[in-house]
Amino acid sequence: MQAINHSSVVAGYTPYIESLADLTNGKELIVSGMMQERERCRAALQRAYEGATVALVSSGDAGVYGMAGLALEMAEAESLQVAIEIIPGISAANAAAARLGAPLMLDYACISLSDLLVPWERIRRRIELLAEADMVLALYNPRSTKRVRQLEETVEILRRHRPATTPVGIVTAASSPDETITLTTLSGLLEQSVTMRSLVIIGNSDTRLLNGLLVTSRGYSL
Repeated sequence: MQAINHSSVVAGYTPYIESLADLTNGKELIVSGMMQERERCRAALQRAYEGATVALVSSGDAGVYGMAGLALEMAEAESLQVAIEIIPGISAANAAAARLGAPLMLDYACISLSDLLVPWERIRRRIELLAEADMVLALYNPRSTKRVRQLEETVEILRRHRPATTPVGIVTAASSPDETITLTTLSGLLEQSVTMRSLVIIGNSDTRLLNGLLVTSRGYSL
C-alpha cells in the first residue's frame, strides 16, 4: 500500500488495477489484459526511466509467477537504468495453505501447469521427479476451460507414486469474497471444480486431515 501511495504511476493487469481503485485516484494508470505482460512491463519501465515513480503490480508475490523477473530481465536487455525494488507479498500457495491448515510444513514444490511459456514435457518431467521425491505439490494455473489434460496427466503421474487417499486441498479465489475451499483426495481431485483461480495443494505421505484441516507433519515427537 505504501509503495502505491508513493507512486505517481501504477501499472498492472486489468482486474488487479480494478481491485486497487481506492488507492489509485489521481494516478496515471497503465492497464492491459491477459497475455500483454511484456507490453505492460515495457511501458512501466519506460515511465520509470523518464523519472516517474512506478508501481508495477502483480497478484500474490511479484517474484513468484509475477512481474519481478520480467522487469529485471527487460531492464537489462533494453539498457534501461532504473532502480527496481521488489516488495514481498503473499503468494497464492501461502494464502491457500493458511486457509487449509498447515500442508506446507515441510519440503514442498510449486509447479505451474500452464504451458504457455514452458513446454509441457519439461513441466511433466518435473512433476514425475517431485512425485518420486514424495514432495507436497502446490499447483498454480491448474486448469482452464480449454486446458484440462495437464491436470489429468498430473493426477495420473501422482497416482503411480501415492495412494488414492492422499489428501488434497483446493482453494479458489483465496482471500477474496468469492473464495471457496474444497477438501478431497487424489482420486477425487478431477471431479472437483478447479479453475485458473484455484490453487491446488496435493499432500505427501506425511499429510493428514486433522479436525478438518490439512497438516503435513514436520517430524516432531509428540
